[in-house]
Amino acid sequence: MSDDTALSAFLNHLGQERRLSPRTQDAYARDIADFCDWLGEDTPDWAGIGPHQIRSYAAARHRSGLSPKSLQRRLAALRSLFRYLLREQLVQNNPADGIRAPKVQRKLPATLDADQLSHLLDIRDDDPLTLRDRAILELFYSSGLRLSELVSINLIDLDPREAVLDVTGKGRKTRRVPVGRLALAAIADWNKVRGQLAGAEEPALFVSQRGGRLSARSVQQRIARLALQQGAPRHVHPHLLRHSFASHMLESSGDLRAVQELLGHADISTTQIYTHLDFQHLAKVYDQAHPRARKKPGKD
Repeated sequence: MSDDTALSAFLNHLGQERRLSPRTQDAYARDIADFCDWLGEDTPDWAGIGPHQIRSYAAARHRSGLSPKSLQRRLAALRSLFRYLLREQLVQNNPADGIRAPKVQRKLPATLDADQLSHLLDIRDDDPLTLRDRAILELFYSSGLRLSELVSINLIDLDPREAVLDVTGKGRKTRRVPVGRLALAAIADWNKVRGQLAGAEEPALFVSQRGGRLSARSVQQRIARLALQQGAPRHVHPHLLRHSFASHMLESSGDLRAVQELLGHADISTTQIYTHLDFQHLAKVYDQAHPRARKKPGKD
């Protein structure tokens, strides 16, 4: 197999075996192409690439101003490529193993507190579109869904008797998540009027005014509009509701593994960002409640 064919086989492997989305496949291709550009070779001799070249590439891109997060992604693409080539016995080692980008200073995700969410979800109108939007908001907060997961839900995915929902997440991986009582009630209210909008053969749970599956962009716009009407203290978007769900679940349970499963995170390190939010909450409670925390210095 030629080096050019090996790269094509790897990109095909991403779609056929790992079942990554076309968008993710394109990102891998761009990241590897950037390494090839740096080498000055369209089709490098992959077996001849050593760790020193990977380190030099990472250092050069870092000096040129590439962010640590982008550099991490490019190194991850190279690690995946060489892992595949090693499996296919086209190289003898993975030169990208052990080479890491500078650490990214992680920004804590914004959340809404329980009172703010309660006010946001206190929607009184009963026209079909508002009933739909209220069900969407309740389901986002109830089950911590991603936007792409919510718009892909079909009627058959929800089991209201068992209060569970089958979700297809990143990498087309499926998971089963619980659905809260208030979310189930809101979905039931929506289903009573869904037939006024949905096409006869439409499988989607949430549909647009035209009767077809509701788009991700429409969900974002409707949520932002409703939040303004409800007087929300900040811009509200689907991921803010997911962050709020995760933070509140961890705050109440302390079970990081359970929250990881509910969110569909492949790596628990992704979920650990919420432990920082939880610590901030605990520190705030401590400052407000502990006598020694409230006591000002020099007042003994």
